[in-house]
Amino acid sequence: MEDLQEFKKNNYNGNRKRKSQSHSNTGNTDRRSNTLTFPLLMAAALSHSHTNTNTRTVVKDCLTKFLSHPIQTHEATCILSLCPLLLRSKSAHIATLTAQYVGAVSLLSFEMNHQVVSDFHTLKALISLIPTSRKAVSMAACDGLLDICSTCLGRQRLLHFSALETLMFAFLEVQGSSTLISLSTGDDVNIASLRIGFQKGKLPVLLLTAAIILINTCNIEQLRKIPSKLSECFSVSLKEVWREAHKKMINSDILGAGQGMNLYFSNITISDLAESIFRLSINVDQFPALMSSNIVERRIFWSSEDDFKHFILNQWEVLPCVVRRFSSASLEVDEIFTSFMQSLCFKDSFPSVLSSILQDLISCLPIDSDELDILNFLMEVRNKLGCPLINEQDIRVLRTDNQFKQEVHFFQENSDSCRVKNPHVLCFDDMLKCQEAYNDGYTVALRGMEFRFERVALIVDRLASIFGQPSAGANMYLTPPNSQGLARHYDDHCVFVCQIFGSKQWKIFSQPNGQLPRLYDPCNILNNETIDNTRDCYNFFLNEGDVLYIPRGCPHEACTHYDKQDGSVGFSLHLTLGVEVEPPFEWEGFMHIALFCWNRTQHHCHPSLKSLSGILNVMSTRLLHIVIGLIGNSDPAFRKACLVAAASSQSNMNSWLDQCQRTIFSYLINKISRESRFHEALKSVEAAIERNEDPFQQIKWLQYLNQERESVEGRDWDLDWDVGSTEIKDIFAVYVEYKEMAKRVFMDVKSKFCNEVSYDDVTANYKLLHEKYEEVRKQYMNGMLSLHSI
Repeated sequence: MEDLQEFKKNNYNGNRKRKSQSHSNTGNTDRRSNTLTFPLLMAAALSHSHTNTNTRTVVKDCLTKFLSHPIQTHEATCILSLCPLLLRSKSAHIATLTAQYVGAVSLLSFEMNHQVVSDFHTLKALISLIPTSRKAVSMAACDGLLDICSTCLGRQRLLHFSALETLMFAFLEVQGSSTLISLSTGDDVNIASLRIGFQKGKLPVLLLTAAIILINTCNIEQLRKIPSKLSECFSVSLKEVWREAHKKMINSDILGAGQGMNLYFSNITISDLAESIFRLSINVDQFPALMSSNIVERRIFWSSEDDFKHFILNQWEVLPCVVRRFSSASLEVDEIFTSFMQSLCFKDSFPSVLSSILQDLISCLPIDSDELDILNFLMEVRNKLGCPLINEQDIRVLRTDNQFKQEVHFFQENSDSCRVKNPHVLCFDDMLKCQEAYNDGYTVALRGMEFRFERVALIVDRLASIFGQPSAGANMYLTPPNSQGLARHYDDHCVFVCQIFGSKQWKIFSQPNGQLPRLYDPCNILNNETIDNTRDCYNFFLNEGDVLYIPRGCPHEACTHYDKQDGSVGFSLHLTLGVEVEPPFEWEGFMHIALFCWNRTQHHCHPSLKSLSGILNVMSTRLLHIVIGLIGNSDPAFRKACLVAAASSQSNMNSWLDQCQRTIFSYLINKISRESRFHEALKSVEAAIERNEDPFQQIKWLQYLNQERESVEGRDWDLDWDVGSTEIKDIFAVYVEYKEMAKRVFMDVKSKFCNEVSYDDVTANYKLLHEKYEEVRKQYMNGMLSLHSI
């Protein structure tokens, strides 16, 4: 019961109060009185004399009496049977009292809440009162819905009966022409948990509160079922509230204790509002036909199919190169970047408006790389979504010291390890300091530009498609004259540097070793001593419109040079478009998928895990996954990006690219066939188990390929990648006990796999996994873009 009351307190905290239901010495008398009152209520309710004043008076008196005393469960069950009829009364007073009674019973206990929401007729009648012209009735009905929302079952039943659509329509009818809000502090110190108060009146607050609660309860399918036009119009209204709330949050315009007595406060928080906007945009196409699909390809990479083919075969993930603005490939540069340039107020005024640009941005909270359910992400960031920029996560303000070649961070006290526990959320004064830091030689680096500007998102989306990856990224770097931002370093992903304004000098070294760095592996900052100066070094001077490609693993650094005589603007603004190759979409990942899919076709051949032959087959397949990883640690081909899912607007490209991918696949299969070392793989698993680690942790993402969860005798461990370390240890112990027999089975599994696996079968499954990752990344991008469209 306390949980239900707490929900009410936390979700509507306005001027509404429920009459006390405290017990007294007259409790028994009250119960006897109520027992006599029910027959009167039933007789009056069932009377056909709806216009009879005396009948209505009896009903009102009875309902008032029931609401003025502690509600008894046995009485409530009887009275609820009359509620559908009473809620449809022509008397506004009766309908209001009945709605209040339904709400009170919903808060009585979980069991009574369940009883209320299980009554189809009561719920439909209550929902039908929302859009009525009788204001008091609408407010009572909203109150009742909020009480019902105190349980998950209640919220789901309301969604089932289209209460959300009714609330959204009603809010759009009464919201008025302007939004006046204020913020106040709540119980949580998190800035995203600030409560929002409204000056519009009680009814709009109730409608909006109930709608937001239900929106934030919806699953993906329920969100899809909201009529698109209604969702669009309601989103516009939410963004009006969001715009004002965001402005007050950034400016720390927050009411103190005792202030805002004339406001209607709800416990709608910044994060609640942001989540609703995010959710309503998940299924919206954020990329209308703003440009032809092949402009990004022609502008950044090539002017013909042969140019791209040369790039893929000779430079991709190997050598840097540059595309100059005035080449035939870049004639349409303005069409790509003009919109983004305009949003930054053009180059003549851009640096001076830096702080105002930062004020319009929010934190793009990170999503796990293997997260394939956007609602899980929203659950994890609840009470955080919508907060301002976070130092070192969304923005870095830094420079490289000329003497020591080390990075100096402007917000130094917040850039060490403790920031993980206590992130530095930028306030208004911090944003002004960013402008000061720029004037003092610091570079301002903004991450996640594809989540903040629609035109950048469009370019990044096309870039990911070209290279067959689920997503790509974009960062922005603003560097003042005669300065260096980041120290020499290498990235774990390939980047395309697009020079937007000004110019910059780049120095790029060839990869220190033949192995490509993996995504999320530590990338150490390098100094001059760690670079072999005898290796190739490339120097590029970028002007506006130039595009520079830097392969992952290549150390690089860049700086600005300002010469008044050359007439340049002095500063530099560039975007880095990053192509991140996640583990499933490397060639090693493709080979893991190949083994997984092949093994699934062998499923009917596997004996039970209760038998020795079953254990030997299961572990031999698992051990072959370990072998693939070990070979990948030494052969660079395994770490290269798999382009099987690449899509180009040039139809002829797909044929040679497909043949190229087939050739790589054949090479890797032959490599596995020749270099699979049983004992090395066995030692690797043994070492992991001794460290109490899961030897298969790095390929847990394979579970997303196994939707059906097929099983042998209730469970197929060979297809289930979410098993405990104890189970792995026990099965492996049996496997090692019969080592020689295990080796023979392993060699047989390896041979059959290499001889039988089909590239086409693997490709189909690979693309399905690619689509799953891509869908969630686009949902995240859509949500963040919607929160930045203010």
